[in-house]
Amino acid sequence: MDHSFLKRGRHCFILLLFSFNAAFAQNTTAIQSVPDPNGGWIIRTKSSAYQLLLSSDKRLYPVFYGPLAQAVHQKRTTLWTQRIEEIPVRGGYPTKTPTLEVIFNDNVRDADLEYVSGEVVNIDNRSTLKIIERDRLYPLQVTSYIRVLPEFDVLEKWMEIKNTGKKGNIKLQNALSGSIFLPPDEYVLSQLSGMELSEFNQYNSTLSPGLKIIENRMFKSNNNMPWFLVRPKSSANDLQGPAWFGSVHYSGNWRLIFDNTYDRSYASTLQITGGINFWDTEWTLKPGETFETPKFSVGYTSGGAEGAAQSNAAYVRKSILRQNHRDEMRPILFNSWYATTYHLKEDEQIAMAKIAAGLGVELFAIDDGWFKNREKGDEGLGDWVVDQKKFPNGLQPMIDSVHRLGMKFGIWVEPESVVLKTDLYKEHPDWILEFPRRRKTPGRVFLNLAREDVFSYLYSSLDRLLRENKIDFVKWDQNSVISDPGWADASPDMQKEVRIRFIKNLYRLVDTLTKKYPEVLFESCASGGGRVDLGMMSRMDQAWTSDNSTAVDRLFIQYGYLGALPANTMVSWVIESIANQVQISPSLSYKFDVAMSGVLGIGYDIRKWNAEQTALAKKKITLYKQIRPLVQQGIVSRLVSPFEHNRCSLQYTSENSDSAVLFCYNLAIYESGGYNKAAYLTGAQFADKGSTTLKLRGLDSSKQYRIRKAGDEADKGAAYSGDYLMNIGMEWPVKNSFESAVFLLNAER
Repeated sequence: MDHSFLKRGRHCFILLLFSFNAAFAQNTTAIQSVPDPNGGWIIRTKSSAYQLLLSSDKRLYPVFYGPLAQAVHQKRTTLWTQRIEEIPVRGGYPTKTPTLEVIFNDNVRDADLEYVSGEVVNIDNRSTLKIIERDRLYPLQVTSYIRVLPEFDVLEKWMEIKNTGKKGNIKLQNALSGSIFLPPDEYVLSQLSGMELSEFNQYNSTLSPGLKIIENRMFKSNNNMPWFLVRPKSSANDLQGPAWFGSVHYSGNWRLIFDNTYDRSYASTLQITGGINFWDTEWTLKPGETFETPKFSVGYTSGGAEGAAQSNAAYVRKSILRQNHRDEMRPILFNSWYATTYHLKEDEQIAMAKIAAGLGVELFAIDDGWFKNREKGDEGLGDWVVDQKKFPNGLQPMIDSVHRLGMKFGIWVEPESVVLKTDLYKEHPDWILEFPRRRKTPGRVFLNLAREDVFSYLYSSLDRLLRENKIDFVKWDQNSVISDPGWADASPDMQKEVRIRFIKNLYRLVDTLTKKYPEVLFESCASGGGRVDLGMMSRMDQAWTSDNSTAVDRLFIQYGYLGALPANTMVSWVIESIANQVQISPSLSYKFDVAMSGVLGIGYDIRKWNAEQTALAKKKITLYKQIRPLVQQGIVSRLVSPFEHNRCSLQYTSENSDSAVLFCYNLAIYESGGYNKAAYLTGAQFADKGSTTLKLRGLDSSKQYRIRKAGDEADKGAAYSGDYLMNIGMEWPVKNSFESAVFLLNAER
């Protein structure tokens, strides 16, 4: 076997980390140079380290990413690190997945980068390592960034690729955001996958030698979420052990690649790469132009799957979400879609608003159907003009009525799509994505947002809507799939850039509107949970979790969601049972208890509620307002999985561990080993009675906690130590099928 690829840097990888002593360990600087003859850096977070070393021939190598303690004691690189560069390119020995693949103007497809400079810069008040590399022969410059968020144990990686020449184009065939390399081991991958109406199911698989790819080619991520969790097979459990996690911050087509090489000389080397999926996509870099990739965030924890979930949730909640609404309590919402569908009438909406206000609702929203010619799904979408038949005086009189009731007002839009039965399509048939002479996809189709005239139309329409009406909340939906990405008017070089240009203009559209209307709350939606990627979440405030809001199914969907994202983004409605989604209809109390574990919303036709249902709803909404700070800003522990048992439990704990709220849910109760209909309907693999005790987490073992059932004023509760509740546990408190309970815990002084 030819090992010549090792020769260029073998002699230089002596890492003098003996000087990385206790004094250095106490230093709070996130990025520091290492005392190696050729240079390098160590990037530290709260509990992890990422190390880079330079070679004598100006190549940059990542030599370690993992627990901080192991980095401190590592004095030299291992052989496997010497075959890997920080930016793997197509060119040279093809050992790993390239993050960059280019074609130069003379058709050379090989790149060869050398280190030019490195410095620590400040980007949005965070220390960031900025490294510049250039091709040794061609006018290609790559600037890579590693931004450090120490308190979350997260690094953000991205690249800028520039054509520094004065003539000749460079074609990008692949430009991912970055990659990481894990220490040699055998790993298990966890991913969140599913489909519309059944998102966020967790699948685990051993990463055997070869390639594992998770990707999106549909422009929405209901089938696969751009998130991963990787743990060593020997210690893959929920509560402890090393775990690496990460996300691609992108709303278009994305890709995660797990490249696992194994041979007897080097053991297993796992490379994880993430970024834009260049499937059917290319980008032409003209002289002087720069292409910037989206962010690829990666993190490390020693706390297993739960530690990864909690770190990533804190990162999203405290660093990703829009700053002006980041710390606000999300309002309790009523949406009239299930009550009226497309058939809105102003007086009926105001009547429902009065009922909603009486329940304690804080935000009243109308959904699809408020714009002209919209009586069914294949009409009107794209003509963003208020229907004068439904609202003779426009929207503002209804909005004023809602505001007088003490509620905010919200509205639904789906800007990126159009149906063929619209004035917009009749006037601008060239504005849709399609290939000439190909049969048009029926139903919704995508507007070609890569076009500037389409961008201008959408901005003008949405700006007018927000400017002329005092709207407080926008639900931004997207229900189409790009199946015909043709752009007839574009030059040949731009034809295959359409998907990337679309997302660039989508982000520009959202950014322009949110900057002009910062007070408006925005919710992301795409056929349910298809846009919870961090690219869109950084521009929105919350997310529609799934178009399936039936309570039993939502236990599974929301359990998966909370494995990666914070509860204050997880919108969950109380709705009537829908025949084509579920065959089980739990009580209204159960439905509320499920919905209260996220951002509470109501989708019932509340005009039909009797006095008992109305009283129950008022009581639950009052309770939710009491526990909302814990639910939306607390630390989530997923105690019992519905995928493994016929029950589910979630705990939300304050950061100081003084208080907590506990949700307990039963599914169907059968004798052990019996047939579990609920598990069958919702995808669980088996039925069982589960443990008779429930051990809590995240409490202070030295404190006494009084625990009582929420909503039961007669229950004075009982006191237990945190140590007892976490190590001995409490008796499982719910006895009957499809029964639920909520408990409050408070530390006693």
